[in-house]
Amino acid sequence: MTVSPLPPRSSSPGTPGTPPAPPPAPASSASSPPSVSAGRWRPPRRVIRWGSLIVPVLLAVADALLVNGVTFGLELNVSLAAAAALLVRRRLPALVFLITLPGILIGYVWFAPMIALYTVALLRPNRRLLGISALLLAAAHFIPWPVSDFEPTAYRENTLTLIDACVTSVGPIALGLLVRTRGELAARIEDLTRSRRHADELIAEQVLSTERARLAREMHDVVAHQVSLISLQAGAVQISAEDAKAREGARTIRELSVRTLDELRHMVGILRAAGGDHEELTPQPRLADLPRLIELSALNVSFETDGATRRPGHPEAVERAAFRIVQEALTNVRKHAPGARVTVRVNDAEAAEGAGQTAAEEAAPSAADGAAQEAAEEAERTGGLRVEVRNGPPDASAVAPGLPGGGHGLVGLRERAQLLGGTLEAGPTEEGGFVVRADFPKTPRVTGTA
Repeated sequence: MTVSPLPPRSSSPGTPGTPPAPPPAPASSASSPPSVSAGRWRPPRRVIRWGSLIVPVLLAVADALLVNGVTFGLELNVSLAAAAALLVRRRLPALVFLITLPGILIGYVWFAPMIALYTVALLRPNRRLLGISALLLAAAHFIPWPVSDFEPTAYRENTLTLIDACVTSVGPIALGLLVRTRGELAARIEDLTRSRRHADELIAEQVLSTERARLAREMHDVVAHQVSLISLQAGAVQISAEDAKAREGARTIRELSVRTLDELRHMVGILRAAGGDHEELTPQPRLADLPRLIELSALNVSFETDGATRRPGHPEAVERAAFRIVQEALTNVRKHAPGARVTVRVNDAEAAEGAGQTAAEEAAPSAADGAAQEAAEEAERTGGLRVEVRNGPPDASAVAPGLPGGGHGLVGLRERAQLLGGTLEAGPTEEGGFVVRADFPKTPRVTGTA
């Protein structure tokens, strides 16, 4: 099958006599010429570069021959010198322009000085230089040669000549500045495209860093919790089992769990280096899952709630953060306070503040108004959900599991609370235990996070 050749391209404006480009070869030919691309013929860059240098010189020579004939004389010699000077117009644009001025003054040629002035505007866009050049070209075009032929009283002819001189001097400057501006805009667009591509790469890297940080948080909150449970249960079996093989198997499981937690700590540290916390990757547990979490914790836990875990209306992000806080606090109790009694309280912030106000009134009636005002301000600031995990001192007879810790637990919990506009407090108690308390507002500052 053959394809009809495309119509030949017409010669570009301002280059008369240039032969049209040959049509591309049919599609049935064995190979296509390298200059044919997507049905459009483009000459090589070397041809374009040399053509843009030689073609203006040939035009200036043709102009000189058409105006002054082929007989050598002052006019033709000056015109040909102006045309030849165009060969170095890119290196010395201002000097070449001055050399071409006698060509329009004596030889009455236009192409050479106009091309030289266009080159000055393209390569040396200085306002003062362009203004002086325009005045010189207009004067050379307006003043006749010899100067004695000038007739001041010929107002009509002089006016038309002055208009032609102004157009001759302004046109090349305008065209040169336009081409230069177009080139600068093309370069700016290329820079913007490159910058946008770089910005897209940075955004992709940031998204990847965010995913790594979320993965690190989930590994710490979920995987570490489950592995620590395995280690604890294996330790209990190792102590209570009577069979030697069972004790040996439990000891192996416990050692593997501890080693897994240690490797997990290093992985979490590497992933956290990328930074950034935003949305969750998958749906997370809610407050309704707390009883199951406490049941599987294998700790002496007392769970107290006013129905907040069953009452709808809490934002999903707040419930997830509350669950993670309880989970991390129980893990810390298992690590650092084995055998301690634990109390988990999940209440609405208004009820908790009301209980605090009643206690303040009973303890110090004279300061009841101040305590009530402080409690009211705190309730207004939070007004959502309060989560508290309090444990007593560790049991001296209990065996510590010896689980490794990465030191990111409380930091991650505080970040969760702050992302939602809440607060988290953690510290030792007077009885030798530890308490973790978090308050969340009714309307979280950032939904869908934590």
